[in-house]
Amino acid sequence: MQIENGVLASEIPGAQWVKAQSSQGNGNCVELAKLDSGVAVRNSRFPDGGALLYTPDEVRHFLAAAKAGEFDHLID
Repeated sequence: MQIENGVLASEIPGAQWVKAQSSQGNGNCVELAKLDSGVAVRNSRFPDGGALLYTPDEVRHFLAAAKAGEFDHLID
Protein backbone atom coordinates (compact mmCIF):
# COMPACT_ATOMS: atom_id res chain seq x y z
CA MET A 1 0.00 0.00 0.00
CA GLN A 2 1.37 3.40 -1.02
CA ILE A 3 0.87 5.93 1.78
CA GLU A 4 0.97 9.61 0.85
CA ASN A 5 1.02 12.89 2.77
CA GLY A 6 -2.37 13.93 4.02
CA VAL A 7 -3.64 10.37 4.43
CA LEU A 8 -6.03 10.07 7.36
CA ALA A 9 -3.98 8.93 10.32
CA SER A 10 -6.61 6.31 11.14
CA GLU A 11 -6.06 4.74 7.70
CA ILE A 12 -2.35 4.00 8.18
CA PRO A 13 -2.31 0.26 8.77
CA GLY A 14 -0.48 -0.91 11.88
CA ALA A 15 0.56 2.60 12.99
CA GLN A 16 1.47 2.70 16.66
CA TRP A 17 1.36 6.35 17.66
CA VAL A 18 3.69 7.65 20.37
CA LYS A 19 4.23 11.04 21.97
CA ALA A 20 6.85 12.53 24.23
CA GLN A 21 6.85 11.34 27.83
CA SER A 22 6.89 15.00 28.85
CA SER A 23 3.48 15.48 27.23
CA GLN A 24 0.94 16.92 29.64
CA GLY A 25 -1.92 14.82 28.29
CA ASN A 26 -3.98 17.92 27.47
CA GLY A 27 -4.33 17.14 23.77
CA ASN A 28 -1.69 19.60 22.61
CA CYS A 29 0.80 17.03 21.43
CA VAL A 30 2.50 15.84 18.31
CA GLU A 31 2.39 12.08 17.87
CA LEU A 32 4.66 10.00 15.66
CA ALA A 33 4.48 6.51 14.18
CA LYS A 34 7.33 4.55 12.62
CA LEU A 35 6.52 3.29 9.13
CA ASP A 36 8.50 1.12 6.74
CA SER A 37 9.15 4.22 4.63
CA GLY A 38 9.86 6.66 7.46
CA VAL A 39 7.83 8.46 10.10
CA ALA A 40 4.23 9.70 10.17
CA VAL A 41 3.28 12.73 12.26
CA ARG A 42 -0.18 13.73 13.48
CA ASN A 43 -1.78 16.25 15.82
CA SER A 44 -3.11 14.53 18.95
CA ARG A 45 -6.12 16.88 19.05
CA PHE A 46 -7.21 15.45 15.69
CA PRO A 47 -6.19 11.77 15.80
CA ASP A 48 -8.33 10.92 12.79
CA GLY A 49 -7.08 13.90 10.78
CA GLY A 50 -4.37 13.97 8.18
CA ALA A 51 -0.84 12.76 8.80
CA LEU A 52 2.37 14.11 7.33
CA LEU A 53 5.03 11.64 6.23
CA TYR A 54 8.77 12.15 6.47
CA THR A 55 11.77 10.11 5.41
CA PRO A 56 14.26 9.00 8.07
CA ASP A 57 16.78 11.58 6.77
CA GLU A 58 14.23 14.40 7.05
CA VAL A 59 13.47 13.44 10.64
CA ARG A 60 17.17 13.09 11.47
CA HIS A 61 17.92 16.60 10.12
CA PHE A 62 14.93 18.14 11.89
CA LEU A 63 15.84 16.58 15.24
CA ALA A 64 19.45 17.74 14.94
CA ALA A 65 18.30 21.29 14.18
CA ALA A 66 15.78 21.25 17.04
CA LYS A 67 18.43 20.00 19.47
CA ALA A 68 20.71 22.82 18.31
CA GLY A 69 17.98 25.37 19.11
CA GLU A 70 17.38 26.49 15.53
CA PHE A 71 13.61 26.73 16.07
CA ASP A 72 13.53 28.18 19.58
CA HIS A 73 12.60 31.61 18.22
CA LEU A 74 9.29 30.18 17.01
CA ILE A 75 8.01 29.62 20.55
CA ASP A 76 9.78 32.31 22.57
